Amino acid sequence: MADGQRIIHRRLSRDYSDSSDDSDDNTSQKTTKNAPASAVTSANQVTSVKVPEKNGLVLKPSLSLEPYDVAYKVMLVGDSGVGKTCLLVRYKDGAFLSGVFISTVGIDYRNKVVNVDDTKVKLQIWDTAGQERFRSVTHAYYRDAHALLLLYDVTNKTSFDNTRAWLGEINEYAQDDVVIMLIGNKADAGSDRVVQYEDGERLAKEYGVTFMETSAKTGINVELAFMAVARELKYRQSCQADQDSKFNVKEYVRQESTKSRSSGTCCG
Repeated sequence: MADGQRIIHRRLSRDYSDSSDDSDDNTSQKTTKNAPASAVTSANQVTSVKVPEKNGLVLKPSLSLEPYDVAYKVMLVGDSGVGKTCLLVRYKDGAFLSGVFISTVGIDYRNKVVNVDDTKVKLQIWDTAGQERFRSVTHAYYRDAHALLLLYDVTNKTSFDNTRAWLGEINEYAQDDVVIMLIGNKADAGSDRVVQYEDGERLAKEYGVTFMETSAKTGINVELAFMAVARELKYRQSCQADQDSKFNVKEYVRQESTKSRSSGTCCG
């Protein structure tokens, strides 16, 4: 395996949650229709992740010690090269991965705790490989995801066209009530853009999902994308106890995006 490639230890397939369910052994089975995506409310875990070293791969712990009230599993999906890893690194570390492109191999993940209405929400963000040979691995993780961020590259028409196939896979393998957000990444591309904002907007409307454009390079809407998902997931959980609770994720994204444009801010 080439230097710089990252794979997650296979045992991580069940490490993200302390709750054990015998049905987890059947990773290809679709969740029962209309079953609620219940939050993962578990203690903090230490998981083993393989990371590159000069002469190969070594196991190092990925620590999650920050306290939280509730946790949700969020997956980044889409073609290889659309910027999933860069988006995650920008959100988690506030940095941009420039230079040579390195594909994610298998599954990788990071945690981030955010404050939503005085509730500490931990987002367990899973970065998936976009290559076809890893698709079966990705399918196994769909079933327990609370939210899916489907990315395409606004400078790559093929990656946009392929979102329909990705949405088909999501429909087949994910929970029926999973939160889906369509994201056009590399919004800073300028003249290199081949997919217009309106194209993504129309596709999102066709499938009934939330849409926005982001830039991992400049930070445009990166924070907003994850915060919108966190708020929507918390809202859904709150609705079970409070029928008067109201939140519209699409309207939230529209309003916050407008604020960012009017204020001239780009980074979350």
